[in-house]
Amino acid sequence: MKTAVKTKNSNVKVIIRATSEEMSKEAARIFADRIRKKPNIVLGLATGGTPVKMYKELIRMHKEEGLDFSKVITYNLDEYLGISSDHDQSYRYFMNDNLFNHINIKKENTHVLNGKAKDAAKECKAYEDAIKKAGGIDIQLLGIGGNGHIAFNEPGSPKASRTRVVDLTEKTIQDNARFFASASDVPRQALTTGNGTIMEAKEILLIADKASKADAIAKSLEGPITEKVPASLLREHKNVTFVIDKDAASNLKGDYSG
Repeated sequence: MKTAVKTKNSNVKVIIRATSEEMSKEAARIFADRIRKKPNIVLGLATGGTPVKMYKELIRMHKEEGLDFSKVITYNLDEYLGISSDHDQSYRYFMNDNLFNHINIKKENTHVLNGKAKDAAKECKAYEDAIKKAGGIDIQLLGIGGNGHIAFNEPGSPKASRTRVVDLTEKTIQDNARFFASASDVPRQALTTGNGTIMEAKEILLIADKASKADAIAKSLEGPITEKVPASLLREHKNVTFVIDKDAASNLKGDYSG
C-alpha cells in the first residue's frame, strides 16, 4: 500500500492504514527496521498525541522482540519556552514518560531543547551544532498540526528557517490546550527546529490520524508547495513517507491504493 504521490515535483510515498492502531504499528515497524540496520542511528523524535501509540509499539518491540536502543541517539523537535524539564507538560517529561523510561536507551544520548535556558538563542545554536556533530538526523518523525505546521513551524515560517524561538498561533494553542488545565496555561512561545533543519534529515516519516487532520494532509500532499502550509515543503525532500489512517486520508483526491 505504498506508492509515489501523483503530484508534480513530489517524492513522497504514502501508506494508508485502516485505523490509528495500524498506522502506529506501521510507523513503528519502519523505525525498528532502521534501528536494526544501524544500531547507532540518530533519530529525530516528535511529541503530541499522535506518536504515543507508535512509541508503545516500539516499547513492546523492545521488551518482546529485543529491539535494542542502547546505541541510539535522539533529538526532539521542540520544547515550550519557559517550562522546565520536570514540568509534566514539558516535552522532556513526555518523552521520558512515553518512551525513554521503558527502553534501554542511555539518557545522555537523548536530547530535548532546554525551555528554561537563560539564553534561548544560544541554546538553539548549540542544538543545531550538536545535531551536525552527531552526523545529522537519519530519520525524522513528524506529526502535523491542523493548520499544516510541522514541529512549531507555523504557517509562514521560512523554508530555510533554523532552530529558534517562535510565537505559537492561536490555533496551535487551542490544539494543545487539551494537555493543560486550560488554554490560558499553554505557553505562547516555543523553541523549535526549523523547516530547514528538518529538511536536512536523511529520511522523514510523517504520521497522522483522525479526520481533524484530513484538511492539512490534503493541502500538504495535493495543494501548492508553500510556506503557508509548512508540511507541503516536505514534497521537495528526496525521501519522505506519510503514514496515515483512512480518516486523515479522507480528503485526498488522488489514488494512493498502490
